[in-house]
Amino acid sequence: MNKPPQQQIKVQLDDKEAEGIYANLAMINHNPSEIIIDFARVMPPTLKARVLSRIIMTPMHAKLLQKVLTSTIEQFEKAFGEIKLQGLPDHVSKPIGFQAADNTEEEK
Repeated sequence: MNKPPQQQIKVQLDDKEAEGIYANLAMINHNPSEIIIDFARVMPPTLKARVLSRIIMTPMHAKLLQKVLTSTIEQFEKAFGEIKLQGLPDHVSKPIGFQAADNTEEEK
């Protein structure tokens, strides 16, 4: 059986976006059809965070992103060693600042 030829997607990266945005906080919410990730930055000594970017994707695309991130982190750690989560006991797997939001109220 012949596979259809792979199509190449041309990605445009403008100068502003190429600079990137530093985020040290991510909040993740969901509804039945979307996963919403808010990237924010919080700087000491204030406890105020400002959302710098919101990414909305389908659950399928979020799962694909998870798989690629897992693979990328595994490759990184093979090349450079284990990524240590500073200030956290070894048994804690959830880094401070990156969390799934509590959707209890939204789902009622």
